Amino acid sequence: MVSKSLPENMPVPFRGSFPALITPMKHGKVDEQAFRKFVNWQIDQGSHGMVPVGTTGESPTLTPDEHKAVIEMCIEEVRGRVPVIAGTGSNSTAEAIDYTVHAKEAGADAALVVVPYYNKPTQEGLYQHFRAIADAVDIPIFVYNVPGRTVANISVETLARLSKDCKNIIGTKDASADLTRPSLQRLASGVDFIQLSGEDGTALGFNAHGGTGCISVTANVAPRLCAEFQNATLKGDYAAALKLQDRLMPLHHAMFVETSPGPVKYAASLLGLCEPEARLPMVPVSEATKKAVHEAMIRAGLLN
Repeated sequence: MVSKSLPENMPVPFRGSFPALITPMKHGKVDEQAFRKFVNWQIDQGSHGMVPVGTTGESPTLTPDEHKAVIEMCIEEVRGRVPVIAGTGSNSTAEAIDYTVHAKEAGADAALVVVPYYNKPTQEGLYQHFRAIADAVDIPIFVYNVPGRTVANISVETLARLSKDCKNIIGTKDASADLTRPSLQRLASGVDFIQLSGEDGTALGFNAHGGTGCISVTANVAPRLCAEFQNATLKGDYAAALKLQDRLMPLHHAMFVETSPGPVKYAASLLGLCEPEARLPMVPVSEATKKAVHEAMIRAGLLN
């Protein structure tokens, strides 16, 4: 169990660049061989941890069996070399508990639990949802706030309440792109509450406000650059980080010119990592998007 009161000389295990892993698919099925190869490539490229079956991993359209199998494959391939934060969220509290229990039993280091989507719960509903999961499963939990996807937006106050009432809610992935939040959350939840950005374009500012890393879409295709960027911010070398930010920013932008993970899967296909295939209702990206992604990758030095 990761404590929120780590000794000053102990490195925080959840810091740096964590790719929100794509789930490669082929002929409508999860491409196990491509996924396993992809995980090892990520580690070889310097990624600091893995996040299987998040939004970028197409969790809404994976079957429960596929969801669990992808987490198991990731843990098997990682072999303890870096932390694995398994995506276990759902808009059903009971289903989220089931996925989180599975993640712990499979050997995940932590769970990433998204704010319930579609239901539009109140702040009290959000509190009770996460409290029920934390009470049911003794595993470190990151609360994933992504209001652009879920509509619901967990407040700083509700998250602070959870961080104080639940010993295993140790951090958050914040994809709101609101750079006031990390400072407000730091004041509300304390300096030991781990804050990871979920939005590549603002990760530089996020870390300056007290964040310690990013669960990244771009890191799927630029893992070494994203790891170097995070290493620079964690050393306080924001001049070096800004140079990398300038190199990566067009790619960050291109990853969202159409709904993710369409662009990032196309980008991965250009590198020969997997097919560009996604599962309906996601469809192949447009020719305009392909052009934007290709140009951004050239600019980042990933393609000739």
